[in-house]
Amino acid sequence: MMKDLLQQANSAMRHNRRRTALTMLGMAWGIATVVLLLAYGSGFGRAITTIFSHFGVKIIGVFPGRTSQQAGGQKAGTQVKFTLDDLDRLATNVPMIKRITPEVNKQATVSNDTRSYTINVNGDYPSIQRIQVINVDKGRFFNEEDLAQKGRVAVLGSEAATKLFSGQYPLGQKVRIDGISFEVVGVVEPRMQEGDSNINKQVYIPFSAMGDLKDTHYLDGIWLDYETDQYDLVERGVRSTLAESHGFKPEDNRAVFVFDAMKQVKQFGIITMGLKILLAFIGTLTLGIGGVGLMNIMLVSVTQRTREIGVEKALGGRKRDILLQFLAEALAITFIGGALGIALAYVVSLSVGRLTFYSALAKNAEAADIRLIIDPSTLVAATVILVFVGIISGMLPAIKAARLDPIEALRYE
Repeated sequence: MMKDLLQQANSAMRHNRRRTALTMLGMAWGIATVVLLLAYGSGFGRAITTIFSHFGVKIIGVFPGRTSQQAGGQKAGTQVKFTLDDLDRLATNVPMIKRITPEVNKQATVSNDTRSYTINVNGDYPSIQRIQVINVDKGRFFNEEDLAQKGRVAVLGSEAATKLFSGQYPLGQKVRIDGISFEVVGVVEPRMQEGDSNINKQVYIPFSAMGDLKDTHYLDGIWLDYETDQYDLVERGVRSTLAESHGFKPEDNRAVFVFDAMKQVKQFGIITMGLKILLAFIGTLTLGIGGVGLMNIMLVSVTQRTREIGVEKALGGRKRDILLQFLAEALAITFIGGALGIALAYVVSLSVGRLTFYSALAKNAEAADIRLIIDPSTLVAATVILVFVGIISGMLPAIKAARLDPIEALRYE
């Protein structure tokens, strides 16, 4: 049965080769558009994920502010101040926390021989490297031993290293931070940097050594990462723990400022999903134009083959047989055109390569540009849309052919 249907479809398509080829071209163009639009949507989502993964996804930064609501005996406008005790409280009361570090920073004068610049110096625990995904290009990051021994070692951002050493090998060299000598033990890989951001023009030193440059009793911030996907529970636990110890209301957002990377990832995920749906809808409309062309051609074919349909019915052909005959022809044109369209989409995606996206806004951000990579989910979605359009476009002419009266069909000239 299936073999006979395919042979009939092949015979019909070969009989009108030019018309069939043009119809296939329309379907190929439509499905190629669908695949490329879906690939663009997937590429956009991957670009957003790459941006956040470059800085860390499951991370939270907490920074002290001033209360805006009265709580207990505390007046609104009270300055919140973090200490190392807060790290212990958070680690104890928020079990989802994986790593945590205090941070104290200072705009310091960093010099090497005759070169001197004002650079942001961060004092952290070694865990900051994993929390913020800081990859070292040369040397190493400071470790627990450096922290315990109050080691005067420094890890330079890529831009800071370039400015201070101007092409010279920095490892093992000395820099002076506010007049105090530190040994350079590592240089960080260039990181994505937007506009006036100074993320690559920073110096990282052990928190214990930061005490030589600034009073570290009060912290400028706390960074942490966690192991659960329930980021809202972690943020709530952090707020409630700090609120209890510092006497402010947990819902007072101005008392502490919380940067939650995962919350932004989820928000961008919603935007990405909306974009994918929009692009799929546009692609479906484009493919629908090809489907209209297929439907029109099949209706013409039904008209031209009216006497043939009458003969088939006179010889005992059932409505189902006639319907399947024309539906098979429509689906054959659809799938051949679809295969050609997918091949065309692959050629276009490979030819286009990288589309400028985040690199237009940030330095060292080529990895976060959009690439038209056609993944299996894109092919599955495109195939579903193709089958839907093909069935709808072929079904109406097939139903018309199946419902023809055999006597009227035999009389048709």
